[in-house]
Formats: sequence, structure tokens, C-alpha cells
Amino acid sequence: MLLDRSKAPEFKVPEDFELLPPSEYKLSNGAKFFFIPTPGLDAVKIDVTCKGHRATLPLDHTLVPSFTLQMLQEGTTQKSAGEIAEFFDFYASEVHPILTFAHEGLGLLSTKKHLHNVLEEFLSLFTTATFPEEMLEKRKSQRRLTLQLERERTSSRASKIFSKCLFGANHPYGIEAEEIHVDQIQRELLVSYYETMLWQDLEIFITGNFTPDELDGLILDFEKLPNRPIAEPTLLPAVNTLLAVTEPRANSVQSSIRIGSWSIPKNHPDFIGLTVFNTILGGYFGSRLIKNIREDKGHTYGIYSSLAEIGDANYWVIAADVKKAFYPEVIQEIYHEIKLLTEVALDADELEVVRNYLIGQMLKQFSTSFDLIDRFKAVHHSGMNFDYFTQKLSYLKKFNAEDILDIGQKYFSKPPFIEVVVG
Repeated sequence: MLLDRSKAPEFKVPEDFELLPPSEYKLSNGAKFFFIPTPGLDAVKIDVTCKGHRATLPLDHTLVPSFTLQMLQEGTTQKSAGEIAEFFDFYASEVHPILTFAHEGLGLLSTKKHLHNVLEEFLSLFTTATFPEEMLEKRKSQRRLTLQLERERTSSRASKIFSKCLFGANHPYGIEAEEIHVDQIQRELLVSYYETMLWQDLEIFITGNFTPDELDGLILDFEKLPNRPIAEPTLLPAVNTLLAVTEPRANSVQSSIRIGSWSIPKNHPDFIGLTVFNTILGGYFGSRLIKNIREDKGHTYGIYSSLAEIGDANYWVIAADVKKAFYPEVIQEIYHEIKLLTEVALDADELEVVRNYLIGQMLKQFSTSFDLIDRFKAVHHSGMNFDYFTQKLSYLKKFNAEDILDIGQKYFSKPPFIEVVVG
């Protein structure tokens, strides 16, 4: 049978969507261990995460967690930084820090063939890091340069100011890292954080092609890790939201815009509907904002809207880098498109395009076992399980124009929103 290449393949929405949850174990050290098998694939992905403490530290210590995690590969009692890097390179493996306000840890990408050799070295990073002074000074010098470059880029600057506007300059989520915070970093601070605050409430996420016996061996290995009890929670300060900041730059040829406000968490009943609204507004290349501000007016190469979270806080933000002379018009058009979506129902054609796009994007997120464990982590850290994606597919298959109009009126119809312009 000849293939008619003049016709696009038929798009079929699956009737069922069943995801098998990972196997879960409770280790003797109290850590939780999650495993998803990868039959026929001998690549291995391991993420070891613990409770993040950046939000609980004094504001002038905001960089302590990131420096601590970055320094773990700069020397152990067994190997120097160069020897560690050469070791992982030789075995085609990669170790990377995991750092958000909510979680901290280390990740490993390797192969089953070399995992026996690599794992011992990986696990040593959790207990035998030495934090050599000379490597710390290099890290501090690099961070100072990075901060300087970020201040010069209008897009980076606008994002940092937006966070400060949302939470307040004296809130852990809103503080802007500066050189003075780098100066506060001392070896003793990192060692103390490493030995007392890291590795609380460990969770281990593994994908690999392991037999039951091999899995038992891995469990024994990870039971050797420290797993400290969770410290008493710290009460965060109240937010102090500022609605508008403009930072002109005479020599800048573009202006970076951020517009946004508070949002809802992933486990909220309206969240899936909100993701659809966000996609229509600015979440994909066929969005309202792209068509208006990029395609029709040519004021930007890209503009997007996203739902985001920092720690236990949630917000939405629209971001764009635009020609400087046109930024007032762009802001006006952003509000115009938001208003339209909260007052005028979608037509049938746009609704179906978005429906098919979102279903396809969601299914694409599960193309590999590595994707599967990442999706599980995302819902697990929000207190949910894979049922979330079953519910999402069900919603995407049946939502209508009125549903999206209701979401818009509920969450996007009450300006003023936060506005930041840099440049």
C-alpha cells in the first residue's frame, strides 16, 4: 500500500492512559527509594534529593546551599577535584547538583556496565567532601563574574526584579543575590551546612535495567547514606508585593518586560484548566501573544506566558524582550489579549488546535523511562501521583470554550498585575 504523503497522519487520542507507578521501598536509614525499570536500556539515571533549606537561612547566607552542592566535586578525602572529574569522564558519567528552594541533592547519569565502579565514588560525595579553600576561591570569583553579567542582561535583570516585586526584597524568595552575598561564603559555613542541614528526608529516584538481585544490592548501597531527620520548619516572612518597577537604560536597544501575579498550585482543582488558558495566551508558538506581538506587529522574536513555582509559592508570568521604542504598546497589547480571553469565548477551530497540541505534548512527555521518573517526581513533590495525568488527559479531551472563559475570569480578570520593564 502506497503512502499518500500529501495528507498528514491521522491524529488519534488514546482512549486509555495508564501509567504504572514506580516500585517504592523504605530503606533502613529511613530514606524513600523509587524505582522504574528500563528493559533493554542500560543507561542509568539516579537523583538523590532532600529537603531544601535555602528559604530558612539568614538572607545574607542565601548562596550557601548552591556553593555547598557545587563544591562537593571539588575534592574528597580520597580524590582531588581533577581526579574526580577525570574519574567520571573516564566512565562516561555525569554528576550534577539539584537545587531549588524546595529540594537539594545530587544527580547521576551513567551506564549499567560501569555503575559498580561509579556508584562508590558518587556516594562518597555525600560524606567525604573536603571543600578545599583554593577551589572555593575560584568558585567565588566565577560567581561574582556571573552576577555582573546577569545585571548587564536586561532579561536576567527583569526576572530578578519581578521576583523581588512579587515577594519583597526581604523575603527569601525575593532576595537578589549580589557580590556581598558571595563575600559571606566561607569554608566553615559550607562544612557546617554539609554536616548538619544537607541530607534531611532523603528520597532516591532510580531508573535502570536491573534484576531483583541487582536492585537489592543498590538498596544496600543507598542505605549507607546519611538521612537526617527534618528540622523544625521556619516561619517565612509575609510577602510585600510591589506592583511596578521600571529601570531605564539609555544605551539599551531592547526592553525586557515581565507581567504577572499570584497563581495556584498543581494540586488545585483548577490547575489543569489554568494550564490550558496559559497555553492559549502565551504557552506555545501558536498563542495569542505570539500571533499579535511577534507575527502581526514584529515587536519581538519571542513572547511567552508560563506558570511557575518557587518553594511553596505559585505565580504566572509573561516575559518578552522587545524593541525599546515599542514596549508601551506591547504592554497595552498584552492586557488586550488577556481581556479578550476573559471576555470572548474561543472559536471551535482554535479550541481544537489547542486541544490536540496539549494532548500531543503531554503524551510526548512519557516517551522514555527517564521522562517517566521526571514526571513522577513533579507530581510526587506536589503530594500527588500518576492519577494527575489521567485526570489531565480526561480534561483535555472534553474541555470547552466556556470552561476556559470561566478560568480566565477567575484568575486573570482582576488587574493590576505586577509590571517590570528593564531597558
